[in-house]
Amino acid sequence: MLPFFQPNMRRLYRPDIAATLKISVPIIIAQLGTVLMGVADNIQVGKLGAAPIAAAGIANSVYFLIAIIGMGTLSVIAPQVAAAYGKDDKQECSYLLRTGVRLGLFFGVGLCLVIVLLSYNFHWFRQTPEVEALAVEYLQIIGMSVIPMLFFLAIKQFSDGLSYTRVAMVITLIGLVLNVFFNWVFIFGKLGMPAWGLNGAGFATLLVRIFMAIAMLVYIFRAPMFRAFTQPPPADYSYLPLIRRILKLGLPGGFQLFFEVAAFSGAAIIAGWLGTVPLAAHQIAINLASVTYMVAAGIGAAGGIRVGQAFGIGSQPKIVRAGTVSLTLAVIFMSLTCILFLSLNYFLVRLYIQDIEVVSLAASLVIIGGFFQLSDGVQVVGLGILRGIEDVNVPTVIALVAYWVIGLPLGYILAFTFHMNVQGIWIGLLAGLTVSAVLLTFRFYKLSSGVKSAKPEKSLIG
Repeated sequence: MLPFFQPNMRRLYRPDIAATLKISVPIIIAQLGTVLMGVADNIQVGKLGAAPIAAAGIANSVYFLIAIIGMGTLSVIAPQVAAAYGKDDKQECSYLLRTGVRLGLFFGVGLCLVIVLLSYNFHWFRQTPEVEALAVEYLQIIGMSVIPMLFFLAIKQFSDGLSYTRVAMVITLIGLVLNVFFNWVFIFGKLGMPAWGLNGAGFATLLVRIFMAIAMLVYIFRAPMFRAFTQPPPADYSYLPLIRRILKLGLPGGFQLFFEVAAFSGAAIIAGWLGTVPLAAHQIAINLASVTYMVAAGIGAAGGIRVGQAFGIGSQPKIVRAGTVSLTLAVIFMSLTCILFLSLNYFLVRLYIQDIEVVSLAASLVIIGGFFQLSDGVQVVGLGILRGIEDVNVPTVIALVAYWVIGLPLGYILAFTFHMNVQGIWIGLLAGLTVSAVLLTFRFYKLSSGVKSAKPEKSLIG
């Protein structure tokens, strides 16, 4: 039985459950808002037909394949801020904010150039001519949005690390509403605008991400509760040591997420080799799975912050409790979504498209997606809580093995050698996720059991 389901443990775990939910719920809502922008894009683009939604799917897969390096690197900032705040070091929190913004801009510009370069060589991905023709310009447009997206994320990581998670939530929800509106205007040519089709969705995404970056920056530097953290550093302060520390801890996390996202992007590319219908079905099913994944990712982010706070004050029992609560909450939620996917697969797919062939194939993928909900939830939380104790190198190796030695090769073999079509690709992904979930969970409990409490326990933030 999971620890806090035991009657004699409920009182001990109750504060950790409440604290984790307090931090995680706004993060989850914010991340769901981000994913729902993609869902809105797909639903609105889906009205244009199978080829546009397939093109959007492959272009977004390439985009996130590159952008995730910056996203993963910056994700270490929240646990670092939480640890510094746990030690009541407001000055270091301030330095982490300014360092994160600099790194966000640096990665944003660099990765934008990489995405644009890939767009000019889109033939490398061997898609159908119809899909390639639509995807190239769309990828170039959303490629520019990586700059404001990483700028926003850097500031969001800072506020999340201080447990002020509602800030990004509100801005993201406003962005979601704006995204749906701009899609309506630019995709279908409303309010006197020309109908840009798929490219209109890309332009809407770019505008919304610029808005979110500016809104986050203005709020952080104007809100009274952040005043102690936004004071300029001494004139002779050097950011280089902190940049090195974030890169040392963050880059392995960035490449860990790169290996995972690359596997899913690779799966999308392979699905495209099977034709437009399999690719469209894959895109719809993976988009549904990404919604539930973001809830688990929010729990993992909160778990990383809670574990980081406990790590900052040197409390081994609090590290274990924070990690255990996060893992258990993910298991509960993903079990419920598994049931949802298995019972409402056709209904969920028809929200996107009415093409009978695409609906039938996507519904079968949603069934497999239901089964990998548990593994997906546990592995993303495992990564978050390991990041909280600054363990980043071994999880990167685990991701490489799970997705690139097991998951993707197995999916390719099942799809083409055993003629299981796109369903074979998804079974391979399920295997990779399961291996990752088991190994990451084992590693957290192994490492956390060896942490020595350096100081008397005190209450965590939030």
